[in-house]
Amino acid sequence: MNHQPQSPQPTLTGHVAILRPLLAGHAAALLDAARDGELWKLKVSVIPGPETVVSYIAAALAGREAGTVMPFVIVRRRDDRIVGSARFWKIDLVNRKLEIGHSWLSASMQRTGLNTEAKYLLLAYAFDVMRCVRVQFTTDELNEKSRTAILRIGAKQEGIVRHERIMPDGRKRNSVRFSIIDSEWAGVRDGLEAKMRRRVDEA
Repeated sequence: MNHQPQSPQPTLTGHVAILRPLLAGHAAALLDAARDGELWKLKVSVIPGPETVVSYIAAALAGREAGTVMPFVIVRRRDDRIVGSARFWKIDLVNRKLEIGHSWLSASMQRTGLNTEAKYLLLAYAFDVMRCVRVQFTTDELNEKSRTAILRIGAKQEGIVRHERIMPDGRKRNSVRFSIIDSEWAGVRDGLEAKMRRRVDEA
């Protein structure tokens, strides 16, 4: 895997996925990616739609300016097509911790080798380059699919945060918190690398 830490925000390059810094000019391509499955209709995730993609990107870029967010587009390497997004956020350099969140992929890209590699690239950069001691994930209590996927990565569930946020439809969301700590990273890395070897021809 090739990391480029010399830039303010890295580009993370794998065999099937590339994670590039999110730009304002990515709005149309990001919307096309979300259109695969009409993901903005999901009630358990906030994914940009036709009315929200501009503000979604603006909020992410404002976080990057503040130094607390690194937003990425996820690109399928074989055709250079944007197929989703993810970000580091809640970045705390003093305590060497962050959260991986706002992660989503086009419906046709979910449960593929590309998804596994994107998570691997993010975790490898967080632990091996940024020297994080903790990486956390948070998802909707109702989002069984996401909860299962996070556990499959190798993260450990810590608990449920009640009324952690208010969703666009006004629902008071309970969130499930997961984490990986530095002493667990080697085992998680080995597990993800094994998965990627098995799925090298996918995506």
